[in-house]
Amino acid sequence: MIRSKAGRGLTRRVYRAGSADPQARPLPADPPEVAALLSGDAFAAALVDLADSLGHEPRQVRAEAAGYLREMGAKHTRRATRDWARFSHWLSRAHELVINPEDLRRLRSLDRKHALLFPFSHRSYLDGITVPAAISRNGVAAPFVLAGANLDVFPFNRLLRHSGFVYVRRSTTDNPVYRCALRWYVAQMIKDRRNLCWSIEGGRTRTGKLRHPAYGLLRYVVDALDMAAATDAVIVPVSIVYEQLHEVSLVTTEAHGAAKRPEDLRWLWSFGRAQREQFGRAYVQFGEALPLRERLAELRADAPAAPRAVERIAIETCRRINHATPVTTTAVVCTALLAADRAVTLEEVLQTVAPLARYLARRGHSVAGAADLTDPATIRHTLDGLVRSGVLAGFDGSTHRVWSVASGQHLVAAFYRNTTVHLLIDRAVGELSLVAAAEDGEDGLATAQRETLRLRDLLKFDFFFPPRAELAAAMAAELATVDPRLNGELRAFGPAEAWRWLRESDLLVAHLVLRPFLDAYLVVAEQLTAWHDFEPFDQSGFLNQCLRLGRQWALQKRLANEESVSLELFRPALRLAEHRGLLEPGHEAAQRRDDFRDQVRETVRRVHVIARLHPGERT
Repeated sequence: MIRSKAGRGLTRRVYRAGSADPQARPLPADPPEVAALLSGDAFAAALVDLADSLGHEPRQVRAEAAGYLREMGAKHTRRATRDWARFSHWLSRAHELVINPEDLRRLRSLDRKHALLFPFSHRSYLDGITVPAAISRNGVAAPFVLAGANLDVFPFNRLLRHSGFVYVRRSTTDNPVYRCALRWYVAQMIKDRRNLCWSIEGGRTRTGKLRHPAYGLLRYVVDALDMAAATDAVIVPVSIVYEQLHEVSLVTTEAHGAAKRPEDLRWLWSFGRAQREQFGRAYVQFGEALPLRERLAELRADAPAAPRAVERIAIETCRRINHATPVTTTAVVCTALLAADRAVTLEEVLQTVAPLARYLARRGHSVAGAADLTDPATIRHTLDGLVRSGVLAGFDGSTHRVWSVASGQHLVAAFYRNTTVHLLIDRAVGELSLVAAAEDGEDGLATAQRETLRLRDLLKFDFFFPPRAELAAAMAAELATVDPRLNGELRAFGPAEAWRWLRESDLLVAHLVLRPFLDAYLVVAEQLTAWHDFEPFDQSGFLNQCLRLGRQWALQKRLANEESVSLELFRPALRLAEHRGLLEPGHEAAQRRDDFRDQVRETVRRVHVIARLHPGERT
């Protein structure tokens, strides 16, 4: 049978889209994993079972699965890898890459024995370029990058496929054949001891803070270990943080409801041209490795933890990413400027940064580039760099030069501040627990511990807290640092002592760390109480109403600032409401919604207490 060129082109388009493919068997151009699956009996049997469950013809399901495998199939070829390395260097030229040599030595040792999984934090499009480059340029087997199909942009898609980029569709809920193909493809890669890397968040953060993890790919990895007893894999959490990024203003506006620009050739060219300016360093740090099979066995041996083993591993991975994330001077400077909320001198910035630097050093948190946060020249260099990029405004007065957050740049400054917020969450929760202890009875220690657990339950969809027992010990250690006279040992205390600790502290951060999030929670809580039970709950419409109410409150100064008017901050609050059964109809749920609103109001009130006690607010 002879087909025309047009007919063959149509066949290829149908074939790539995953439709009926008459040749659902290995082809010479197939990547090794695709060829192995299409020639294997186990995958064929799985497709027959799937076809039976769907009521479809096995031949049709197999052809569809073959199309999907070739859509996601990737490999490393020498020429494509070389060409992509040159192009990716052009794309990332705005940053100097910094990696800890000791991390690399550890990775090379692990790479000799295991498939390595590199879930990374995701703040920029550059992450998918920078992380694999940091791995493959330093003696570790080049990873395959599991990337969103939105980045499958002509004419670079073929180049990237041959450079190890696996394009994965974001929405697969209604496509069981695709999910089956992806699960088996990931399993085959791990069986072949391929290294993989992907964004643990599933997409870029719009706030600067690590988002709640996406579980899909990690579930497939766990399935792979269950399918093949001889396979093993080690999770190596990856943190990547930048001194500055040109795209921050774009992602923060998206958090306020702006439409996301589609990724196409024009977008790619525009993104590349924006890297002409120097934006400082990019720090890639590898966290503590997590042997996956070993951790799974531990969790499955614990009956209460077993059903949520994947979620527990994902949360633990995020905690390790946060622990590996260093403090940047940019984050510290933005924290100081946002705390002041006015123009400040260099001396005033240093006065704010000094207690923060002492706290970070005492808690053992690393500073990017081993920078001295108390050095005037270092802080001045960062301030001037933020002025050049437009985040801050500088003014030469008659006696001093002063700096302030530039008009319209508050969200950008907050993005940089939030890259460090996880390091201050224990301190912030400890401060609010002390306010509760000062207000609510003689047994301050017991009250503080109860308040800590309450705040953990309130904020667990935004921050990565340890299990309850670990958190109690961590918070006891945190509270013991508020008064040097305690010598690191917390003892029973009363309201008067709690007030004294708060008043004498040179570092109060709860209003800086938690107020933006809690203000957003309050918007959601108030909007929930206005929801009528007889109306079906429409999440999209509800979030739009939250945006409208938040903007109104920001204009009325009922919110600290517009940072809280954010879909990124509303969604975790809404997840919490759903988790607590607040989206159910009926009088009982309505009463719980009122209770939730009152709880958030009370927490916000206590944050305001901390704000008034802040050294900058004291008279």
